[in-house]
Amino acid sequence: MFDTNEDVSWQHKALCAQTDPEAFFPEKGGSTRDAKRVCAQCEVREQCLKWAIDHDERFGIWGGMSERERRRYKKEHGKEQA
Repeated sequence: MFDTNEDVSWQHKALCAQTDPEAFFPEKGGSTRDAKRVCAQCEVREQCLKWAIDHDERFGIWGGMSERERRRYKKEHGKEQA
């Protein structure tokens, strides 16, 4: 369950909120290039990535990383889920 007191005010600043959401959730084997390009320019990229990792988000591009990249990041940084 999500913490309703959690600060997600950063989300309204996210560039992805102003673009086609389908780019951030490509079909299996689809390109992530456009989404990652948007993320690279986004001022809240770090908050987005942290949120996705903290919430074990399994789908889409968050903070410029795919689900596979986030799994690798968590493994390399000792953030594996129990």
